Amino acid sequence: MDSKAGFTVNPVSKALIIAGLVLVALGLLYEFGGSFLKLGRLPGDIAVERENFRFYFPLATSLLISAVLTLIFWLARVLNK
Repeated sequence: MDSKAGFTVNPVSKALIIAGLVLVALGLLYEFGGSFLKLGRLPGDIAVERENFRFYFPLATSLLISAVLTLIFWLARVLNK
């Protein structure tokens, strides 16, 4: 537990606060950054369109989201020590 200025912080509370801040930041980024962030339409995404068939697999978007989440979880683990 962290002890700063005479009080302690529960690790679960600290993790929930950090997770909440990350979600708020992601929500704001999605809301206001939607015009310049083309998630779901990146160059590595696979789209096949035929006459009666449409297939879409967001490969590059999935990799980008995975990398960002991995970085966030790694930072949370490092900062929690």
